[in-house]
Amino acid sequence: MNLYAALRAGFPADLDSTAIDNDGLLYSWRDLDNGSAMLANWLGKLALPAGSRVAVHTDKSVEALMLYLAVLRAGLVYLPLNPAYHAAELEHFISDAAPGAVVCAGKNFGWVSKLAFQRGVRWVFTLNDDRTGTLLDRAAQMPLAHEPVERTDTDLAAILYTSGTTGRSKGAMLSHGNLLSNARTLKDFWDWKPDDVLLHALPIFHVHGLFVASHGALLNGSRMLWFNKFEAGPVARRLPEATVFMGVPTLYVRLLQEKTLDTKNIRLFISGSAPLLIETWREWQVRTGHLILERYGMSETLMLTSNPCKPEDGERVGGTVGPALPGVGLRIVDDEGLPCAADEIGHVQVRGPNVFSGYWQMPEKTAEEFTADGWFKTGDVGRVAANGYLTLIGRSKDLIISGGFNVYPAEIEGFLNELPGVGESAVIGVPHPDFGEAVVAVITPAGRPDPEGLIKALKDRIAGFKVPKRVIVTAELPRNAMGKVQKKLLREQHAALFCAK
Repeated sequence: MNLYAALRAGFPADLDSTAIDNDGLLYSWRDLDNGSAMLANWLGKLALPAGSRVAVHTDKSVEALMLYLAVLRAGLVYLPLNPAYHAAELEHFISDAAPGAVVCAGKNFGWVSKLAFQRGVRWVFTLNDDRTGTLLDRAAQMPLAHEPVERTDTDLAAILYTSGTTGRSKGAMLSHGNLLSNARTLKDFWDWKPDDVLLHALPIFHVHGLFVASHGALLNGSRMLWFNKFEAGPVARRLPEATVFMGVPTLYVRLLQEKTLDTKNIRLFISGSAPLLIETWREWQVRTGHLILERYGMSETLMLTSNPCKPEDGERVGGTVGPALPGVGLRIVDDEGLPCAADEIGHVQVRGPNVFSGYWQMPEKTAEEFTADGWFKTGDVGRVAANGYLTLIGRSKDLIISGGFNVYPAEIEGFLNELPGVGESAVIGVPHPDFGEAVVAVITPAGRPDPEGLIKALKDRIAGFKVPKRVIVTAELPRNAMGKVQKKLLREQHAALFCAK
């Protein structure tokens, strides 16, 4: 079944009621249906080959959400890209995914279109967060009706690029069935109510904001209070109008800094995408009376585990991500692949209808990441208690999650090592009270490096969330007997770098 058709079935009977309130600009359910139909009709007019990717590098807007729905309706494959990405990063995604069309913000059209056309992309359109752009101009004359293209559960719906062990981003292929099964599971497990209102302040270029938050509200026919970007003050002022809020840990830290937090109408606070410090979890409970629900998921798997929502399902335990969701298989194994006992630390492996089919054009890498009996190796390390609750200990790979965004050290090191004054670099993540983890670079000198100058140079080359918050110069990097840099030691040495004095 086409995912859009399933989401559309959740729309309320009154299509003229408000679906999205974007800072006072109201969109009805009919607007979403008509708008996505017009965009889907325009995409159909382009006569793109079956399975074509549509790469989207735009700022958050309701129209961007409509574009996502339109791509689903048209039976094409959605490729969301962080709007903070620079040319060097975007080049890889466009070269690897070979999209049939690219949509970007108007301010970036010059360099994005040049890059896209050089790599054989025929169509490049603009879409801005103020309801303007050539994409909307083209779609304006299209019919308001559109029959979703028939798709099966195994047909590809989206590709999400995620970090890889070599530093090269990998495209996780998610099907209509993957996305729909997870959305339906969360609808039931999180007990979505007919009158729920979601305050949506997350980006929509990754799983959390697009596939968890948006799908949840659309499938349930719930109104959304929509913020194009998160600002603690405005979000706090509208919390009394909402019943559900989803955020990364950074958002909760920022909200706790607000003088007034009226949460009396909220029934559910959800946190994910990065570890939530137990101190934040406890402070939120003291301040608001609410226990934040932590859950665990990945680009490759969507949501895997969740603390309970309903009291009859159990209690929420801070510092854990709860038991496996219904229909999801979860196991902890040792280095030999043998099952671990309760509370024994090991490698987290999962399976289920939510788990992706593999990485785009990387069959060998895909095979490496699955066990012989079909379980996906998450790369995370954790332990499961006797009651089934999972506690994540760390990651077997060096992936850093800062403010909910994935950062792979090898990529940053590649840029750093090209800069003057840098002999060698090692990028690590260390605890940070706001971002969960902060990116830190430890370098050996080649000449006289200027740490602030290096940070400034990186800001011109890569997305801001990847730029190290601190560059530390050291005479040499710690190594083991095989000559490999011991990042664990570096993390231990600098663990208190951002701790409160």
